[in-house]
Amino acid sequence: MSSAPSKALPQAPTIWNLPWLKLKREWMLYHLGDQRFRFIYDEPPPDEWVSVDCETTGLNPAKDDIISIGAVRIAGNRVMTSEKLQLLVKPSKAVSAEAIKVHGLREQDVAQGLDIDDAMHQLLRFIGPRPLVGYYLEFDAALINRAIFPMLGVRLPQAQVEISALYYDWKQRTLPPYQHGASIDLRLATMMADLDLPTRHAHDAVNDAIMAALAFLKLKALLQAD
Repeated sequence: MSSAPSKALPQAPTIWNLPWLKLKREWMLYHLGDQRFRFIYDEPPPDEWVSVDCETTGLNPAKDDIISIGAVRIAGNRVMTSEKLQLLVKPSKAVSAEAIKVHGLREQDVAQGLDIDDAMHQLLRFIGPRPLVGYYLEFDAALINRAIFPMLGVRLPQAQVEISALYYDWKQRTLPPYQHGASIDLRLATMMADLDLPTRHAHDAVNDAIMAALAFLKLKALLQAD
C-alpha cells in the first residue's frame, strides 16, 4: 500500500505560484538591499538542488563565524562534483579549541580567507534560487542568514531539505508498527552506512556537502518508491 508523501521532501517547485506568495515575493524584492541578487527569488530550475555545509569557529550560530563553506550542485539523480564551491573565510573572532578538534582548521589556516561579504556573494550566486539540502541544515542556514542579512536585509528564501528528517521518515516506514516512534540514530556516519553509501572524511565542508547530497538522492528515491 502506498505511504503518504514525506513531509520532509518538497514536491515539485511552485514556490511563488500561489497568489499570496507572489505578493510576498514582490514585497521581499522591494526590500532587497542589493538588487543584483533578485535572482534568489526566481523559480528554481526543475530537479536541481544545492547541498551546502559550513565549518565554524564554534557551535553557537548566534555568535560564531563561518570559516569554511562547501557546496555542490545536484541535477536530477546526479551529484555534480565537478560543479562544487569550496571557500575559506576569515573570521572576526578566534577559532575555539573545541572547533579545531572537529574540523582541524586553525586561525593560520583561514587568515588569508575571504571576507564574509565576498564569500556570501559567491555562495548566493552558486546557489541561485535552488532549494538547499544539508545535514542539520538549520545550523548552517542560521549562520548564512546572519551573514547575509546586513547585506541584503532578507534571509535565505530558498526551500530547505533536511536529510536527517528524510532518513527519520524512511526508517519509521521500514519499522514494524510496534516499533513506530522508536529512537533513530541520526548520526551522519550511521545514515551513510545504513544507506550503503560511500563516506568521505567528515567535517570537511565539501565532503560533508557531497555526503549529504548522496544521502538526499538515495532517500528521495526510497521515499518516492514507497
